[in-house]
Amino acid sequence: MTQVIIVGFVCFLCPGMFNALNGTGGGGQLDPTAGNNANTALYSTFVVFGILGGAIVNLCGVRWTIFGSGFTYALYSGSYIYLNHTGKSSFTIAAGAILGIGAGILWAAQGMIMVSYPREEEKGHYIAIFWIIFNLGGMLGGILPFAINYHSDSGSLNDGVYIAFVVLECLGAFLGLALAPPSKVTRDDGSSVVLVKYTNLGTETMEILKLFINPLMLGLLPMCFTSNFFYTYQFDNINGALFNVRTRGFNNIFYWGFQMVGSYAISFLLDYSGFGRKTRGYVAFGIVLVFFNAIWGGSLALHNKYPDGLPLDDRIDFKDSSRSSGPIILYIFCGVGDALYQTFAYWIIGALSNDNQLLARYIGFYKGMQSFGGAISWQLDAKNVAPKNQLVANWVLFALSVPSMLYVVWRIKEHSEDQDVRVKTDSDLEKYASDVAEDKTSAVAN
Repeated sequence: MTQVIIVGFVCFLCPGMFNALNGTGGGGQLDPTAGNNANTALYSTFVVFGILGGAIVNLCGVRWTIFGSGFTYALYSGSYIYLNHTGKSSFTIAAGAILGIGAGILWAAQGMIMVSYPREEEKGHYIAIFWIIFNLGGMLGGILPFAINYHSDSGSLNDGVYIAFVVLECLGAFLGLALAPPSKVTRDDGSSVVLVKYTNLGTETMEILKLFINPLMLGLLPMCFTSNFFYTYQFDNINGALFNVRTRGFNNIFYWGFQMVGSYAISFLLDYSGFGRKTRGYVAFGIVLVFFNAIWGGSLALHNKYPDGLPLDDRIDFKDSSRSSGPIILYIFCGVGDALYQTFAYWIIGALSNDNQLLARYIGFYKGMQSFGGAISWQLDAKNVAPKNQLVANWVLFALSVPSMLYVVWRIKEHSEDQDVRVKTDSDLEKYASDVAEDKTSAVAN
């Protein structure tokens, strides 16, 4: 639990601040083009390093990979200060590409900790605890632009907001050093979280390649692709296109805040011992299905009311309740839907195995394919694809992910089978034999 809480606060300070910045629409800029192109660069490199992230974490460990990755978030936020003063987006786009490398590695490490450290019956609870802490960052990141830009008529965030983000993200990077190596982590029942003890570059390369012929990973592929695709529409074409700058920050306080509610609520179902694990999966699947169709139906109604967004001098302010109530409530429900979707996806992956190294690869695959969808989505907006076409694309992609999502739930077993320790070299064999001998001696003594 301590490790999950620590990595939760790392993500509170790094991805949480990034989410808050992105949630303001266009990275907090009046013109979203630079932010859209930076996000395309980000998710393009994230595709590669998300997939490779599990192997990198398995080879290099969680502490130093998270420590180094955290600074890429600070670089990205700082690049917007340069954009504010020069109007040139090249540095921001390059920083986005570098962030994609760091984010792919960080999320692989985070996911491995979150879904492999808890016992099977606790995974939904641990995912919810992480999601609550993580989204506190998004809430704080919403408060900052709301407070700093409260009296501003500008359509863009000022330097003070970006500086605050940079400071917080650097703190998050240093917090990664507080994590313990997996080999030193035990659960409260005394069991070790490490099931696979030895690996090497050749092993990791082969295991990553196998992901692309794994029926379960292929079944998750549409769900992965869709899971961040909707951010572009929600951030740029709802929050960014309809509200003034302070109200965008106000909305994000509740968008990320209600994510905590959604994740915590569904965690009770996912860990409920009165149902079998597969039954819980079916019920959660049904909730996600109904909720997302409701969100896209509401989004279509809102789009029909404001098909071209609103001009800058007529953007909705949160104090104008007659105009703001409906769109803000819809935006909040979008946040709840995101939490339900992501928590369910992580729970599915955690239900496939208890092997921490295998799960690091699974999470890396999930984040890589998720970023593939995100890269395409942000570029569609950068190319000025009509908002209604983006909305329809989101709804269709979600519908296409439903059958394969149901297939993976059907494949879930009541209990995951632990993986055997892999022995690759003579020195590994000697170390493994020594470990077994020590375990036997300890057992006899006990």
